[in-house]
Amino acid sequence: MKLQESGENYLETILVLEKRNGIARSVDVANELNFSKPSVSRAVSVLKNAGYVEIGSINQLLLTASGREIAERVYDRHCTIKAYLISIGVSEKTAAEDACRMEHVISNEAFEKIKALTK
Repeated sequence: MKLQESGENYLETILVLEKRNGIARSVDVANELNFSKPSVSRAVSVLKNAGYVEIGSINQLLLTASGREIAERVYDRHCTIKAYLISIGVSEKTAAEDACRMEHVISNEAFEKIKALTK
């Protein structure tokens, strides 16, 4: 199943929250993305039904292997594109905002060239 940009954003946010806090809960995702709790609950349900997320014993969000693979790919793209934009003089705030949009649409070829430039 091809995920839409919003699904990729949810998975990436869960990964970022795990890295930052050691755990990701729906309420944390809602706060991070500034979305309502019902919206996050619906999205998590869709991701769970698609096999990308599971709910843990203390109601934490757990990425499945396929969910983690997507989240890490999107996060890598985000970090790489953001670093590249900053390196060419874009402000950090604008670079982060632009990277968030670009990470979903950039071709693999273009991304790999940018990644090579940032190493």
